[in-house]
Amino acid sequence: MSKPVPFTTTLEVRDACLCLHAQRAARALARRFDEALRPLGLTNGQFSLLMALNRPEPPRLGAVAALLAMDRTTLTAALKPLERDGLATSEADPADRRSRRLRLTEPGEALLARAVPVWRALHGAVEAELAAMPGLPPAGALRAALRALS
Repeated sequence: MSKPVPFTTTLEVRDACLCLHAQRAARALARRFDEALRPLGLTNGQFSLLMALNRPEPPRLGAVAALLAMDRTTLTAALKPLERDGLATSEADPADRRSRRLRLTEPGEALLARAVPVWRALHGAVEAELAAMPGLPPAGALRAALRALS
């Protein structure tokens, strides 16, 4: 009895699927950044969220969700530990009470300031690794392609 999807198709997807390769790369990078940020008590996702809140004016929840490519429910769940730890707050928008504004607290700003050098060091190391791999485009081209897909 033959299978409805032959093993050759499995190999084709394994070798060609952009989604699979993007997911694998994202997971590998996430693990590296999680490990680097762990001494500060942050995950890479929390770092990205704190950085998304680092604006001159507190952003609306929807704007942060769009930037991080998250739905509002997932963002709200990700925000809860940061609020619990006193790193961020969520408050009604004075201009539109139905909307929420997100704000870094002073402890959140201080933690973010300590995390940025960790991020810069690891980010530089990752870019150097990419630059050392023959035949690959520069990191800027990879960033541009990823932005175009997102």
